[in-house]
Amino acid sequence: MVHSSQLDGRIGRPEGWLYRRTGVLSRYYCGSEDQIDLAVDAGRQALEAADASPDEIDVILFAAAVPYQSIPATAPLIQHRLGIADGACAAFDINSTCLSFLTALDMLASLLASGRYRRGLIVASEVASRALPWNDDPLTAALFGDGAAAAVFSAGDGTAHLAAAAMETYPSAFDACRIGSGGTRYDYHNQPEDYARHSMFEMRGETLYKLTVKHFPAFLDRVLSEAGWERGDVDIVVPHQASPGALAHLARRSGFAPAAVVSIVRDFGNQVAASLPTALHVARMEGRLGKGQRALLLGTSAGISFGGLAVVM
Repeated sequence: MVHSSQLDGRIGRPEGWLYRRTGVLSRYYCGSEDQIDLAVDAGRQALEAADASPDEIDVILFAAAVPYQSIPATAPLIQHRLGIADGACAAFDINSTCLSFLTALDMLASLLASGRYRRGLIVASEVASRALPWNDDPLTAALFGDGAAAAVFSAGDGTAHLAAAAMETYPSAFDACRIGSGGTRYDYHNQPEDYARHSMFEMRGETLYKLTVKHFPAFLDRVLSEAGWERGDVDIVVPHQASPGALAHLARRSGFAPAAVVSIVRDFGNQVAASLPTALHVARMEGRLGKGQRALLLGTSAGISFGGLAVVM
């Protein structure tokens, strides 16, 4: 656990400076563990909570914005570390940045409904602390933390189900939130200075805010309409934990009571793709998620995309 007051001193600011400006009090940073350690630990906890053994999993979806390495996918390594034998399951990655867990759940629900798989494991694990722009943009850097969360899903009796699923993408803001290096955009050998300059996280918050304010309310209306729900039908809203300001804005502009919106960002920071499933876990541990409840999972991501799942628990 790293408190904002500790980071204040590192960047030459008075104690309380970051917390007052970001609303994030603390976050977790990896120490000796790496992204795979976090993923495997979360996966094992999810299996235990579901009373399932690794050999009962026939598909693993690794849902994250940034993988362990470029090639191969991260999911096979998680399969191996969980002790699942060669050929015993499928394993692949999903990257829709902050919406990766939500996208993976939407995809897995379809795969389970088709009968292709019986039981799947979704794992989100992020080490956001590796590429934060502390020198150029400390207020953005202070929003983020490391973390992992996982969940097991099985084809059931139909009482728990997706009532609606939607995603919309607005590529006009493609470069407003990015890490440019690591793919093919910048050539490490021929463009070393560009590669180094774009290896840190960059975000134009004002651009993202304006686009979200303009389009997200109508998107939310479409998700609710597809589910056949009114706002008063929603028992709990579990959003991506972008920032304290973003969650306050969501509650204020969407018409949901602040108490209905799960907010853990003050204590965990923005854990990228791991934020939403971590918030789900906290809500479950607090007894806020029960059978038959109507939950709305919402988020935005780089790209920029909006995502929403209406789920009957």
